[in-house]
Amino acid sequence: RGAGAATSSRGRTRARQGPRRDPQRVVRRRHPLRVPSGPAAAAARARRAAAATGGALGLSTARRAAVLAVVVCALALTVAVPLRNYVTQRHEIAAVAAEQERLARDVGTLTDERSALRDPAHIEALARERLGYARPGEVPYRVELPGDADAPRDPRDAGAGAELPPAEADLPWYARVARTTLGTAP
Repeated sequence: RGAGAATSSRGRTRARQGPRRDPQRVVRRRHPLRVPSGPAAAAARARRAAAATGGALGLSTARRAAVLAVVVCALALTVAVPLRNYVTQRHEIAAVAAEQERLARDVGTLTDERSALRDPAHIEALARERLGYARPGEVPYRVELPGDADAPRDPRDAGAGAELPPAEADLPWYARVARTTLGTAP
């Protein structure tokens, strides 16, 4: 048996295997106090530093926090504009819906008023009340008490005396109606 062979339990010989090394690679032994230099050593130090900090992409904890803050701010700004538009549009829709309900109520009121104005009895009552008309043969009376002369006769006309100039407020009702409808002077 040779020096390079080893015996197994069955009596076969096989070559002794040593440490597996690449024959092209020259291994240098490092001195314990010597720091390696060169591009390969710099890359190895960078890998060790990244592994030592445990950072993703070789970033330290502070840098990761800064990157995370920038990403969160970017996401917040990306979401803020559409969210603001959404809230604004919801408010506008609510305002338009309220306006539509108000207009629907006004339409209902005006429809009722239009149907009432088709009734001749209602028109006659309005002419008697607002214009002081009377049927032929009737004698209309208007009773004014001493304290009522300054007060307006109709609550709807409460602001009418204040809006008219003093000379026009003293005119009789038919002169005011003629002035407003026909544009004539008293």
